[in-house]
Amino acid sequence: MNKFVLFFTFLALIVISGLNVLPDNNDDIGQNADPNLDFPNESEYLIGEEFNIKYIELGMMKASWYGPRFHGRLTANGEIYDQMGFTAAHKSLPFGTLLRLTNPKNKKSVIVRINDRGPYIPGRQIDLSKKVAVELDILKEGTAKLIVEKIEINGLDSPAVF
Repeated sequence: MNKFVLFFTFLALIVISGLNVLPDNNDDIGQNADPNLDFPNESEYLIGEEFNIKYIELGMMKASWYGPRFHGRLTANGEIYDQMGFTAAHKSLPFGTLLRLTNPKNKKSVIVRINDRGPYIPGRQIDLSKKVAVELDILKEGTAKLIVEKIEINGLDSPAVF
């Protein structure tokens, strides 16, 4: 019985001493902060560093689209192909390269990311996902000549990878 009393007394002392080291609800957690620290206001934090965006003309390219047969399969960069994504295939542009594609017939534009290789049909330079073909209004025709511009973002050293 004495061992029980000693054990619970010891346990009570530990609990009580532990409670004394917890901060009071009235304590100002930031009272010991360095007043010379300069924290950005919310708008500066959200805006961040300014980036310079350049569009480098790559000329006109004959585009086609691919979709249902490849949907869910692996692309050349190892990700799963999503026919409803804003992606494209090119034979040599680095994976992650961002391009602005414009249909000169209707002035519609989209931004795509290179994530696959192709096309492998002679005379075609770029293969688009089905979603891109829909947005540029070339789904029905199947192919179109598009204005292609490479997007460079000053401050990013490598292509975008998502």
